[in-house]
Amino acid sequence: MKNELKARTGGQLLVDALKVHGVDTAFCVPGESYLAVLDALYDAREAIKLIVCRQEGGAANMAEAYGKLTGKPGICMVTRGPGASNAAIGVHTAHQDSTPMILFIGQVGSDFVEREAFQEVDFRRMYGQLAKWVASIDRVERVPEYLSHAFHCAMSGRKGPVVLALPEDTLNRTAVAADTDPDPYQEVLAHPGAGDIAKLRAMLVAAERPLAILGGSGWNANACADLRKFIEANGLPAACAFRFQDLFDNSHANYAGDIGIGINPKLAQRVKDADLLLVIGARLGEITTSRYTLLSVPRPAQKLVHVHAGAEELGRVYQGDSLINSGMPPIAAALAAMPPVEAEAWREWTASAHADYLEWTKPRTMPGKVQLWDIVDFLKRRLPADAILANGAGNYASWLHRFYPHRMFRTQLAPTSGAMGYGVPAAIAAKIAHPQRMVVSWNGDGCFLMCGQELATAMQYGANVIFIVVNNGMYGTIRMHQEREYPARVHGTALTNPDFVLLARAYGLYGELVEETSQFAPAFERAAAAGKPALIELRIDPQAITPNTTLDALREQALKRKG
Repeated sequence: MKNELKARTGGQLLVDALKVHGVDTAFCVPGESYLAVLDALYDAREAIKLIVCRQEGGAANMAEAYGKLTGKPGICMVTRGPGASNAAIGVHTAHQDSTPMILFIGQVGSDFVEREAFQEVDFRRMYGQLAKWVASIDRVERVPEYLSHAFHCAMSGRKGPVVLALPEDTLNRTAVAADTDPDPYQEVLAHPGAGDIAKLRAMLVAAERPLAILGGSGWNANACADLRKFIEANGLPAACAFRFQDLFDNSHANYAGDIGIGINPKLAQRVKDADLLLVIGARLGEITTSRYTLLSVPRPAQKLVHVHAGAEELGRVYQGDSLINSGMPPIAAALAAMPPVEAEAWREWTASAHADYLEWTKPRTMPGKVQLWDIVDFLKRRLPADAILANGAGNYASWLHRFYPHRMFRTQLAPTSGAMGYGVPAAIAAKIAHPQRMVVSWNGDGCFLMCGQELATAMQYGANVIFIVVNNGMYGTIRMHQEREYPARVHGTALTNPDFVLLARAYGLYGELVEETSQFAPAFERAAAAGKPALIELRIDPQAITPNTTLDALREQALKRKG
């Protein structure tokens, strides 16, 4: 991108750099601290779509979801102090989910720093544990340099968030930075060595009960296709880590289920019984290992091949027999090209893994007139294969995770960080990124209201998401744990909710209430045909706390246990 030797403001340099690095969408809540950037974005409005949100947490969640969905850094802009504090939730999710993201924060002028000026925060200390790199651009001529490093950092190794503070005076000053802007960033990926693949194959030859576990970020459609070739050629059972279920076709005969919260007990036992685990991309954190119980720390009983894009993650908790530092496309391509191994020894092992998954996803009747299994089953039959489903955190999500089969890459948007409030903004970002695809946002009542104001953003930008709100009048997950640990001592978990349908209509959405299962299918069709964002409220029985049990049953078990 050639530029004449003319002075540009810091704001102009920043926006020019965003264009160089291929940014086409940014999410923000405006602030006076970065007016110079907003002014520069005015001139770039044909190249960069600016999505103005209603709260910085919503904006950051949208940027994270956009990064997760597209594979390139999601861009978020907020103001100092309060704005930066609100945006922290999205940065935390990007960190735990290994999502590329860049958060720009307007900052007090450099001449005011360390005086506790208006809304001043030291972002290096605030975000130090949440981001891959935190910096302040204190010299206007270095804006292109900082932007280049930010994009390379977010996209290298284990992907993640970068935070850049923008002092107000830096943005307003002018400089002749260069007559040629830097080149676009390059994604730098580690590759497996020939010895790594040879060792993995030898371990597979010696195995009798192998299991592949897929997860993490950095995948693309080609990498998933290559992994599928490897799985099929070697007859392996394949499971997906928590909220990475869209990495492998869930209807495939080799699919064994998801390894996360509410894991199928038979799959958990299968992980323990395996004699070789091929963990490709997943971090092997608390959720994927069922609180570090499926594998012994630090030396698992199973032979372990662990592949991860971040070298610092290998050996962090678990020692392995083979630790491979590689990006997902290179390892997937190498495995697809590997001469296959005779799979007869574990043919029945693979078949029984899929049979266990099918048994686990059979219908489960729950108390009340609204049966969530039937509703998810309708979505399974009604939605196209490329439909995107977004959700936040809570027990309500277990029905979606357990019973909805993802058939294509990047059809699931959910935070492995366990953050509530994600489902609404993530779905809006998805619809903005892919306006032709159907997008469904699946929310609990508590989760929904944490970012429910972003319905206004959906209306403003014509993001025709179908929002589903599962209303049981409580923080269900916490109530479940409360009944398990402190039975019959319910406190602090009840909710008084608005009429969600009227709330949706107040924002201009189409809204319907469903109080019986039979009402859902026609309500969904009306919502899909509304020509604007729509919301369907499902009022469920509070007893329907998980697909497996009720509140009364949990309480009874806990009381017996406590004597």
